[in-house]
Amino acid sequence: MNSNPRSILKATRQTALRYGAMRRRGIEWPTVALIGLCYGVWLLGTGLMAQWHVGLGIVATALAIALYSSLQHEVIHGHPFRWRWVNEALVFPALNLVIPYTRFRDTHLAHHKDADLTDPYDDPESNFWALSDLRALPRWVRAALRFNNTLLGRLTIGPVVAQVVFTQQEWRRARAGERAVIRGWVLHAAGAGMVLVWLLVFASLPLWAYAAAAYVSLSIVKIRTFLEHQAHEKARGRTVIIEDRGPLAFLFLNNNFHAVHHMYPGVAWYRLPALYARGRERFLRCNDGYVFKSYRDIFRSYFLTAKDEVAHPLWHRD
Repeated sequence: MNSNPRSILKATRQTALRYGAMRRRGIEWPTVALIGLCYGVWLLGTGLMAQWHVGLGIVATALAIALYSSLQHEVIHGHPFRWRWVNEALVFPALNLVIPYTRFRDTHLAHHKDADLTDPYDDPESNFWALSDLRALPRWVRAALRFNNTLLGRLTIGPVVAQVVFTQQEWRRARAGERAVIRGWVLHAAGAGMVLVWLLVFASLPLWAYAAAAYVSLSIVKIRTFLEHQAHEKARGRTVIIEDRGPLAFLFLNNNFHAVHHMYPGVAWYRLPALYARGRERFLRCNDGYVFKSYRDIFRSYFLTAKDEVAHPLWHRD
């Protein structure tokens, strides 16, 4: 078979077109139904389940918020309706309390510029640091970042590390007068306010328990993002495929087929597995075989072992 990258990309595009996965077919009802289910589980978790047992309420609420994050990701890419304002209204409440949706949207779309993937400055979702910036940090911070590059670290301190870095960047942009940042946080305050009113007036789940559930949800999402991208000289080799079809794959809405998503970001979550299956060999050749069989393999390999150095190994500008 032809191993030329352009030929591979052309072939995968033809595969997608033959399968019909790149065509928008009106309302995507599976996503609409899943949004309704997500809110239903969230309401049960903060209400009836919390009355039965606080721990049960925390678990259900955490799973609902993690799924909600995946649904927000779908909305960012134009699902389930053709009208952006309708889609965004569906995910307006800030269930995780700490990440403004519009800022998630803007930074994530910037992240989809594949030529910049993993760049410490130009990729908003990169976990790599420039060596000069890393050397300027206190030793304990460098140690925390090294621990954060293990899966255990990402699950435990990962949400804190990500939030601190993100908030610092947002604060600098807000002070510089970027209106999109300021507007995003104002809207976020309104969305978080809706959640807090529900918790304080109607819900059975205590605030401390909801905060715990939100943190657990962020930790779950860190499983998905842990090794989505690697340092690689070629942009096409930087994005992973995890051939998992279990509960985590559902919770992440098949975003474990991440290289496929980056190539076809407009494809709905429920079409990604079949699209990948029809062009598996080509996709794997395109991303230079950056693939794992399951999330179990990732836990086995990286739970206590760092997947990368903190400093970008191929990034040389000081």
